[in-house]
Amino acid sequence: MSDLIKLLPDSVANQIAAGEVVQRPASAVKELLENAVDSGATSIRLIIKDAGKTLIQVMDNGCGMSERDARMCFERHATSKIQTADDLLSIHTLGFRGEALASIASIAQVELRSKKTEEEVGTCVEIEGTEFKGQTPVACQDGTSISVKNLFFNVPARRNFLKSNTLELKYIIEEFFRVTMVNPGIAFTFHNNDKVLYQLPPSNLKQRLVALLGAAYNQRLVPVDQESGIVSISGFIGKPEFAKKTRGEQYFFTNGRFIKNPYLHHAIENAYRELIPNDAFPTYFIYLEVDPKTIDINIHPTKTEVNFQDIKSIYAILHSAIRQSIGKFNLTPTLDFENEPSLDIQPLPKDAVIRQPTITVDPTYNPFEKKTRPQTEIPLSGSHTGGDTSWKNLYDPLKNIHFQDQATTGHDVQNQQLIGLKGGHSDEPARNVFQVKNRFLVTSMLSGMVIIDQQNATERIAYERLVADLEQPQAAAQFQLLTHKIQLSHQDAELLTEYLDIFNRYGYEITPFGNNEFVVHAIPSGTSNKDIDGLIEATLEALKSPSEQKSSPQIRLARSLAKSMAARQNRKLQQEEMNNLVEQLFACKVPDITPDGKPTIVKLGYDELLKKFK
Repeated sequence: MSDLIKLLPDSVANQIAAGEVVQRPASAVKELLENAVDSGATSIRLIIKDAGKTLIQVMDNGCGMSERDARMCFERHATSKIQTADDLLSIHTLGFRGEALASIASIAQVELRSKKTEEEVGTCVEIEGTEFKGQTPVACQDGTSISVKNLFFNVPARRNFLKSNTLELKYIIEEFFRVTMVNPGIAFTFHNNDKVLYQLPPSNLKQRLVALLGAAYNQRLVPVDQESGIVSISGFIGKPEFAKKTRGEQYFFTNGRFIKNPYLHHAIENAYRELIPNDAFPTYFIYLEVDPKTIDINIHPTKTEVNFQDIKSIYAILHSAIRQSIGKFNLTPTLDFENEPSLDIQPLPKDAVIRQPTITVDPTYNPFEKKTRPQTEIPLSGSHTGGDTSWKNLYDPLKNIHFQDQATTGHDVQNQQLIGLKGGHSDEPARNVFQVKNRFLVTSMLSGMVIIDQQNATERIAYERLVADLEQPQAAAQFQLLTHKIQLSHQDAELLTEYLDIFNRYGYEITPFGNNEFVVHAIPSGTSNKDIDGLIEATLEALKSPSEQKSSPQIRLARSLAKSMAARQNRKLQQEEMNNLVEQLFACKVPDITPDGKPTIVKLGYDELLKKFK
């Protein structure tokens, strides 16, 4: 009987490793940029074409590689970062396992050009899908240039699973941000389809963040700084008033490496509690420095997850540091005494005579003595001779019922409806609809009762109206008295520009202003103008969501707008508003669920109600 277990060929092993290391073009960009940083480069250039599907090229002025190193770097587990197992306990570099280049070369056409500073001639290595094509001397600049062409050319199934160029470019920009944010002393240039997206000179951390995110962040960020024997914390947090509706701008870095840690994220969210709305997320860029022996970074192929030995202490220190920055830089509501004119005391003149203040005391004052305050006559409208008639007109409850609160008068109307009376304006019986906790509507049906979620129902109604508006040349819009300017990140600005016609068709009126800024002249009718920035950002997030890629941009935009229109619908409704909401809901094509699949209606049959009382 022949043996069953066999050693995999290197080509197959590399493609298996590529499935873990290179999931999309952004994964290759991450590995190549990190290798360039590890080489000691002071200038790195990234060139992308067709969202990385056609070309990914990274050029650096680092230490370069010798002729042998240029060939060895494509072998599995070939690395210059570690020599023994003990080195895993003190890793200071970004890459160390030696799988990145071997994995990339197994699923793409790769060309490497590298030259050490002290050598006169460089080396060019060409590999195509694990097949070595050749190695030749070549004249090139100091450093290394790696070109990755036609990613997944020999794995068509993986290539077919890639998303649109817009979404894949978003992932690449995100990886670019993660590397550039933690290396502000290195110059970076990012080219996309022969267009310069970012040109970042060496700078300090705040200047780098502002260059990436926009000039508006210069006033939005406050520093965080905390030193301890366990961890050193630095970075910036966003002011509470600039908290966003999405989680986009939240970054953790440990020892120069981007990480994800929900536990530490909770420490920051907890520090912002009661300062931002429940549906908002704080902005932060936190840099942790710990002893490399106290963390394990080799627990995930992408190295974005790490284990901390004393994470509970780090949690407490981080929470304290955030709270300290919030208080130190006056981010909590305080009284501004500096501008209070009543406390602006002028100094006395040079020759002014200082006198002791005096007070006047009334020795006959008795605080326990009750005195009758004289009544002040209130002149009544009309003639002075008709005094009795004026008093009767003023206090006659039947003639002045219109002065009562609308909610009070509506209560009698509801009571009449309860006992089966007809409405005053129609011959048809009035619908019995009641509101509970400003959120739920309760009404009856032939076989029992119906409970309607007010917010979800509003979302369904708004969505179907917005979809119907697609058939119209222009949806209804509410124009702003004063135009509103919004500044977006580069990827969001590109996305908004791409779908600007669809936005304007739905009732927006947005015009580009340059430098990733836009001017909003109008927003869709029915949306709130209190947070235009949040409205547009939430809509853009819906367009970027991977789970929504199967839907057209028009439908994704309609869903996002409908959600925004329904976000603040938990309010007290008048009887006519409740009736209209119920009628509009049951007039929808799909009244039972929201566009996201949440229920809008819960039905309780008569038999089920009887069982509840047995």
